[in-house]
Amino acid sequence: MRLVTDMIEWCSRNMPRWHPISISGYHIREAGSTAQQELAFTLKDGFTYVERAIERGLDVDDFAPRLSFFFNAHIDFFEEIAKYRAARRIWAREMKETYGARREESLRMRFHTQTAGVSLTAQQPQVNIVRTALEGLAAVLGGTQSLHTNSYDEALALPTEDSVRLALRTQQVIAHESGVVNTVDPLGGSYFVERLTEEMERAAYEYFARIDELGGMVEAIRESFPQREIADASFRYQTELNQRRRIVVGVNDFVQSDEEGIAILRIDPALERKQTDRLEATRARRNGSEVERRLTELKRAADSDGENLMPHIIEAARACATEGEMVAAMQEVFGTYSELPVF
Repeated sequence: MRLVTDMIEWCSRNMPRWHPISISGYHIREAGSTAQQELAFTLKDGFTYVERAIERGLDVDDFAPRLSFFFNAHIDFFEEIAKYRAARRIWAREMKETYGARREESLRMRFHTQTAGVSLTAQQPQVNIVRTALEGLAAVLGGTQSLHTNSYDEALALPTEDSVRLALRTQQVIAHESGVVNTVDPLGGSYFVERLTEEMERAAYEYFARIDELGGMVEAIRESFPQREIADASFRYQTELNQRRRIVVGVNDFVQSDEEGIAILRIDPALERKQTDRLEATRARRNGSEVERRLTELKRAADSDGENLMPHIIEAARACATEGEMVAAMQEVFGTYSELPVF
């Protein structure tokens, strides 16, 4: 939390047009959460960052306009649209009513969306093209500002150049041929979508209340509450697949026994050696004593009460200290986090 707050504070005062943090729910959904859990846990993370920044003495309108979010686009089309609409609505309400934001820009939720990697199947991988198109369309209809569409072969390997191009073309068809980008909130007013949005909001606020009872998001994570909820949801999902109460095309129904494989990307092992050589060359060229001095300063600042770490991280980077070395230096002060068992 200190690193995040330091970064928000430093950027607010020194790089006022920079977006210092992307508050991510993507990994939450990829771990097996429901849409409601992704919504609630991601927003609660964001509110926690806002609270810490305000406690640091920052004006909410000085940093809130440059906070951004990163959501998953899963396969349940209307549920995902409702999730994004609920997220935008909750964020605007809470920023105004709870945190006292006055600027309109502070109420706007900026978010990036990536289609669901976990929805991609190794079986009949070309079907993933359809999944990605539906997920990308849901993100656009839900109001995303930017979009990443996964490649159809990513359940098997890193994507090939051809599959990456097709993923890009999927976005371009949505943007330039479908017409869905020409209307703000095109599904607004639909009874079904509005009802789903309201249900998403209620589910999120129920999670907010449970988290607050535990003492906030940080304490909830220490107690493994979100982890348990996600693990339970993932287990339920897999059970539904196993019992065929949920159909995934090509996996537990519409299976093709004589399926042919597709060409996948093969990484040249020599590339690993090349990257290792580059790292070793950088370490040989840099001033070792300067690196040690900067890392020592970083540890001293980490051990201090209230000193912002960002200037020390920047100076260590300028001295060519590696990310691993900087993390190791801070771990000497902060220690490492280990989760409690979720079962």
